[in-house]
Amino acid sequence: MTQPMLSIDLQGAIAVLTLNRPDKRNAMCDQLLEEIDAFFSHPPEAAKVAVLTGAGGHYCSGLDLGEHVARDAEGTMRHSRNWHAVMDRIQYGGLPVVSALAGAVIGGGLELATATHVRIAEPSTIFQLPEGRRGIYVGGGASVRVGRILGGDRMIEMMLTGRKYSADEGVALGLAHYAVGAGEALAMAMDLAAKIAANAPLSNYVMIQALSRIEDMDKAGGLFTESLCAALTQTSPDAVEGLAAFLEKRAPSFGSGK
Repeated sequence: MTQPMLSIDLQGAIAVLTLNRPDKRNAMCDQLLEEIDAFFSHPPEAAKVAVLTGAGGHYCSGLDLGEHVARDAEGTMRHSRNWHAVMDRIQYGGLPVVSALAGAVIGGGLELATATHVRIAEPSTIFQLPEGRRGIYVGGGASVRVGRILGGDRMIEMMLTGRKYSADEGVALGLAHYAVGAGEALAMAMDLAAKIAANAPLSNYVMIQALSRIEDMDKAGGLFTESLCAALTQTSPDAVEGLAAFLEKRAPSFGSGK
């Protein structure tokens, strides 16, 4: 029987997902992508936040070229579109996802990381898009997700030259949100995940769904969408509880959101 490539450990409200191909620097293959997709398509009922990390000192080194399958143009396009669908499920599935980054965050690994919502990088982290050096082009969403973080001009230079960015450089550019010491990313990810899990589920969901979409809208559309989100969240039972907790100087007790 094929062994799972994604380890899933549910710790209360936090689902810890570990890419488990350490001998391949957690390179992505069809089976691993399918296991990631299966989790985010039907996350456990108890999970309010996911933490995504990699075994063996690396996050994900991108597509496993050792398992490369020759495809024609249509097959390549369909394969790319499947990656897009899986990355969208991570970004928009409604479950906040925190990435604990170390080692290789390369190619498809960077596409995976930028589909998550909070990213923490250890000193060993290397961000790279080496596709141009291999005669190919990104296909898992980097043109949009990485491009919007870096801007087209900087991403062109990164791909043309195969440039590598360090953890500190990645934070400065927006590829990561935090830089921490060696071995500290997972602990911080768990701490942040616990804080996120304590938020009102509806407001977490709305933030994930709305903000990146508002970025695509014109000003008027974005402002109207903001008003809809405000109306939805501020008239919810959790908003009543949040205000009461503030006035009573206590921690709020939000509903499950299910």
